[in-house]
Parts: sequence; structure tokens; C-alpha cells
Amino acid sequence: MIKYLEKEDFKEEIKNGLVLVDFYADWCGPCKMMGKVLEEIEKDYEILKVNTDHHPSLSVSYGVMSIPTLILFKNGVEIKKQVGLMSKEELLSWLKED
Repeated sequence: MIKYLEKEDFKEEIKNGLVLVDFYADWCGPCKMMGKVLEEIEKDYEILKVNTDHHPSLSVSYGVMSIPTLILFKNGVEIKKQVGLMSKEELLSWLKED
């Protein structure tokens, strides 16, 4: 399921289980393409989208310098980060890596 960060409740949204966070912007072409890939896997993963224009402090605090940036959290702890557009196959492979 894809959710969009509404307020500054980020820590609450990522605190339980595995959550894939997509840092994006509406004007970003590769972000739109990545969004389509995320829609293809949303039934299997919890996905939280964070608009970097609306939440710049979160982008800074997690070291997001380029978008799209995907960060995988487990029980509120960052376990891996990927910058740039990925195909569905690349994304699924990345998610399964240890």
C-alpha cells in the first residue's frame, strides 16, 4: 500500500516492520517513473512517499541529495538506501538483498 506523508508524523509511519520510503518531487521526471514502478509492487510492500518540496527537513536529516531516493526502514531504523531510477526487477532484487 502506498501512503503519502501528510504531516510531520514520519517517525510514527516508519516505526513498525519494513517500510520503503520514496523521497520524490512532483516536478521530477525520474520520480514519476519510479512512482509507476512502486505502484506495481504496492500490494507486497508498505510504501511511504515523502515530497521533498513539502518536507525539506526530512530530506536533509536522511541525507537525500538527489531524487528519487529510496530508503528501506526496519522498525524505524534505516537499513539501506538507493538513489536513482530502478526497474521493477532491479527494485525487487535490491529489496531482497541482505
